[in-house]
Amino acid sequence: MTPRRTAAWLAAVLAACSAPPSTQVAMPTLAARPEDVASIDGIIAAFYDVISGPAGTPRQWGRDRTLYIPGVQFVSMSLMGDRRPRAAIMSHQQFVDATDSLFVRTGFFEREIHRITRRFGNIAHVFSTYESRLTPDGPITDRGINSLQLFWDGTRWWIASATWDEERPDNPIPPEHLR
Repeated sequence: MTPRRTAAWLAAVLAACSAPPSTQVAMPTLAARPEDVASIDGIIAAFYDVISGPAGTPRQWGRDRTLYIPGVQFVSMSLMGDRRPRAAIMSHQQFVDATDSLFVRTGFFEREIHRITRRFGNIAHVFSTYESRLTPDGPITDRGINSLQLFWDGTRWWIASATWDEERPDNPIPPEHLR
């Protein structure tokens, strides 16, 4: 991601986290699609599918909401001007409000390029390496890792939290997250 785009993205996220939006993006209440929540593969595929699409196309925020526990928290990691880490913590609604207009205006496609999953019983941790583009075949605009906490409730998988950080010159993606 270019420095200017990173700054614009961070400003949007921080604004969403610090002040109530003048209008919230409406999200229909939907039942989860069985194929989205029946397996770890299904929920990760849906995680990327719902936010991806060409310019002018609304995102699938109602479907997206079905992937998460109520009250889920997203944490977007970045660096401040003085190079100190900054965690922008937001609700699902805050994330949607901060990103929807940008995604719809410019287009946004994010896809998984590698995954490391560690599962114990009914819990799983997924490190999902991603790359983002403005068009499906356009140049890569950024890469990073999503850290996802999931659990199985006996009938379906849920995402309990999502934290991510982007690749930067001082934060390259480790080789084991690219194989």
